[in-house]
Amino acid sequence: MQQSENDILRRVRKIEIKTRGLSNEIFAGKYHTAFRGRGMSFSEVREYRAGDDVRDIDWNVTARSSKPHIKIYEEERELTMMLLVDVSSSRDFGSTERMKKNVITEIAAVLAFSAAQNNDKVGCIFFSDRVEKFIPPKKGRSHILMIIRELIKFKPESERTAISEAVRFMTNVNKKRCTAFILSDFLIPERDRTPLEDALKIAGSKHDIVGIRVSDRREAELPDVGIVELEDAETHRKVWLDTSSRSVREHYAQRWAERDEAIRELLRRNRIDTATISTDGDYVVELIKLFKQR
Repeated sequence: MQQSENDILRRVRKIEIKTRGLSNEIFAGKYHTAFRGRGMSFSEVREYRAGDDVRDIDWNVTARSSKPHIKIYEEERELTMMLLVDVSSSRDFGSTERMKKNVITEIAAVLAFSAAQNNDKVGCIFFSDRVEKFIPPKKGRSHILMIIRELIKFKPESERTAISEAVRFMTNVNKKRCTAFILSDFLIPERDRTPLEDALKIAGSKHDIVGIRVSDRREAELPDVGIVELEDAETHRKVWLDTSSRSVREHYAQRWAERDEAIRELLRRNRIDTATISTDGDYVVELIKLFKQR
């Protein structure tokens, strides 16, 4: 169903009221602590003292003054946050009152407003199996609202997923260190496992990457509801299953658990801090837990 401009504006406003309040009351301080600036910027020069690192000597100033001087650096406090948002068709699922894409939108808004509270820039990459849209990092409330608006109304060209494409793009467009949140269900097709691992290794050497996994409990286990037809949202492959069969349900759950563990291990191997959030769960609790562990 096509959304009118007024419908979109109402949803944007509703999300702003809910998520901005959470950012102000809960996340702003924790965000600042967990994702403070990690880069170093030049501050000033001073005369060399015994014990200083000779690699910091400023040879130009030393030559002019005839006395050794070193460069002093300070931690960069201004951050750039990049939101890598999965817009593939698998997000259009939810067995509760919320679909995965609604939860992703709210979490993206909370993170964006938290960054704004810290006076940081926020950019956004919408991805499927390609980069669908890039919003360059900027500051300000109007910029955050524009991102939320796009999250609500955006229609991707492709239905499939390749997180590696978004990670590679993020690395190429951000020359300075940034904090990047990958918001996805992480239903990674086999063909993207190796490319994603390669992309994360390169990106992780320069940027601070965090995974936000949004899932639905019905993806992990089948209810006993008789014979049903299941369809893959991205490939449109269909299969009939007899969910009244215990062995069918157990086989399905086992395959899901194996796939889930493979994704967890891939993220662990690449030192990606991750929060797993269910459509019927409380993302506030999981985000605070993530912030505290950093």
